[in-house]
Amino acid sequence: MRSSSLPRPQRRDVVRAVACWAVAVGALLSVSLAAGIDPELSDDVVGVGTSSWWVTVLAVTGQAAALVWARSAPRVVLPLLAAVSLIAALAGAGGLVGLTSLAVMVASYVAVVERPAGGVRGPAICAGALTFAATMVTGVRDGDLGALVLVGGALAQAVFVVGAPALVAALVSSRRLVREATERELSALAREQDALVREARAQERTAMARELHDIAAHHLSGMAVMAAAIERQIDSDPDAAREGVRQVRSQSTAVLRDLRRLVGMLRESDAGELSVESLDGIAGLTEQAARLGAPVELVVLSGGDDAPLGAGLGPLAHLSAYRLVQEALANAVQHAPGAPCRVTIDDRDRATVVVTVRNEAAVTVPPARPGSGFGLVGMRERAELTGADLRYGPSIDGGWDVTLRLDRDTTGRQEHG
Repeated sequence: MRSSSLPRPQRRDVVRAVACWAVAVGALLSVSLAAGIDPELSDDVVGVGTSSWWVTVLAVTGQAAALVWARSAPRVVLPLLAAVSLIAALAGAGGLVGLTSLAVMVASYVAVVERPAGGVRGPAICAGALTFAATMVTGVRDGDLGALVLVGGALAQAVFVVGAPALVAALVSSRRLVREATERELSALAREQDALVREARAQERTAMARELHDIAAHHLSGMAVMAAAIERQIDSDPDAAREGVRQVRSQSTAVLRDLRRLVGMLRESDAGELSVESLDGIAGLTEQAARLGAPVELVVLSGGDDAPLGAGLGPLAHLSAYRLVQEALANAVQHAPGAPCRVTIDDRDRATVVVTVRNEAAVTVPPARPGSGFGLVGMRERAELTGADLRYGPSIDGGWDVTLRLDRDTTGRQEHG
């Protein structure tokens, strides 16, 4: 079995012990030399080299050796140092026994500041009792004080030597604990803030991916259809092929413009064009699709008043409807090429606006193409964000229906009779 041993002291422990020893020995030399110079002090203070002087030197030296472990073993060292003071008093240190109190004060401070006060309460009480006893022994041997004064002085000495440093250490320790608690709280807040920032960034990345998908899917699907038509017409109908090239160039310009808008939304300092699409822009989507050769029909069912299309809908609701039609038309071109498609904006109800995109079954079966999944996910997220009702799925005739029902803010819509 390995025998237990005291932990290796740190450099600060050794420096503390050496400093305490140097102060005690220096004070001892000072008072002894002063007594040799001033004859009036010679009766009260022993000179250098006397037995009392050597007892005191040995006592403070032994205390310094033990003080090295005051931080690692306070429950043992604190009462041990006080016991050395008592031994020095019994050995005849006389008035010099007070110099041994310095190590006890340092140990009391170190014990409380390094560990909870409750953990050294017993050793502190023991050290106080030993200090009280050492003071009593010195006072009794001097015989100059009355019993009541002697007891009161010994009690005050015990409180001053053990209690005062412990109180200061408790205050320092409490402030340290408060500072550490504050640092932990700030660290927790910083971690929470970092988590919120990461979540916000993830949401921004998702939103950007959705916007890029909506823009790219709409324009690039049309460009793919036009490229296929140009390939067939380049020999048989050059004029139509040239017109198709112009359409592709127009679509390329449009996608670049939309991407520039998206980048402008992401850059606060960007001076580029910022726009919010609305229901009025759906007509432009259907016209683009028609120019690309897709059979798309737009039906607008108005309420008959002079209110603008989609009155009572917020900008986010307008954008959601626009992006839904854009995505649905892109899906129709990709998955049901050549199929007739109808976009209906029903603006007659005073409480809701209904946007429907319906395409019939595909004229020809297109090759299977894996989808990214962003389209329908983006539709659902936009609908949830605006509190709209989204329905989509296959129709009875083999086509596909997408319906978005948006609630108006009826408080901002004018009543009409």
